[in-house]
Amino acid sequence: MKGFVSSRLHPLVNLILLVGIMLGAFCIAGFFIMVIGHLAFGLGALELGNVTQNPAAYEQGWSFTMLSQGVLLFVGFGCSALALAKVTGNSIPQYFAPRRPVPFWLLLAAGLLILGTIPFMSGLIEWNAKAHFPAFLKDMEASARAMEDKAQELTKYLTRFTSFSRFLIGLLVIAVVPAISEELVFRGVIQRNLVQWFGSRHVGVWVAATIFSAIHFQFFGFVPRLVLGVLLGYLYEWSGNILVPMAAHFTQNAFQLILLYLQQRHVADTFNPDSTESLPWPLVLGSVLLTALLLRGMQRWLAAPVASDEVRLPSEMHTLSSGGAAVARPGSYVPSTGRTLGRAGVDGSHEKSAR
Repeated sequence: MKGFVSSRLHPLVNLILLVGIMLGAFCIAGFFIMVIGHLAFGLGALELGNVTQNPAAYEQGWSFTMLSQGVLLFVGFGCSALALAKVTGNSIPQYFAPRRPVPFWLLLAAGLLILGTIPFMSGLIEWNAKAHFPAFLKDMEASARAMEDKAQELTKYLTRFTSFSRFLIGLLVIAVVPAISEELVFRGVIQRNLVQWFGSRHVGVWVAATIFSAIHFQFFGFVPRLVLGVLLGYLYEWSGNILVPMAAHFTQNAFQLILLYLQQRHVADTFNPDSTESLPWPLVLGSVLLTALLLRGMQRWLAAPVASDEVRLPSEMHTLSSGGAAVARPGSYVPSTGRTLGRAGVDGSHEKSAR
């Protein structure tokens, strides 16, 4: 299918094009949010910013904030990635899942891998949360911590599920939409083009993961999110199907939301997903070993060729002649003279000339 621009653009040009499409998509998403906010919530243009900054002060602040978060992510990220594939004349399945279909059990394995990393991640979270800037950057550190504290307050407000319906909405907006939209952009487009640009899978995975972590603007959670991005990146590189990192990303977010909901219902209080304290070191060490084993096993299985990857050589050769169709099989007589049809008619190419 032919697109508006060439499908053979330099990877850097593709990334610049993605940024341009995302800027336009965010403008469109903002317009939709403004219209829906006025029609569904009765909010004027001047009130939208106030609700976003302090949703707890408004009766419909939670609903409007969740709606705006979901629309911004889906349109600004997900639709932008899909639009880039179409604009460059690519089929969406071929662009985001170019190598192979994946069995359902592999999606489950990706989710289990992420669950296995939770103790290990808790150690990284504690270490990163206690990190400090150099003394001459203490003012910057104070500003960064104030920004993260404010973001944490908003997150706690949005994940305060007073009903099961709110929990389902949170699952959709905080787990499903980010898993789809962010993976399409960061793994499906950014990582793909970085791998092509640098000619290295590893460089592409790590640079894309760095961008993925940095775009969240949370320095004191940068390292755990970087590691998560690396895991998601290798899952995409090995599987060749965007559904695999999507399943892992969804599991990461959904598991935390389920634990929060169960705690709020006083069903489970053993593990606080909002805590920045590490789990006991035996669990952390076991998590590291389990993660390494699972990654190694998945990498070896995904590296094995499948039927669609193999080059199938013909077992028979059919030749059309004046006597009809002749079939040559392994061990059959192979003529020493080939016949080539050219402008002057049939030309006999002898064995000597063929050499």
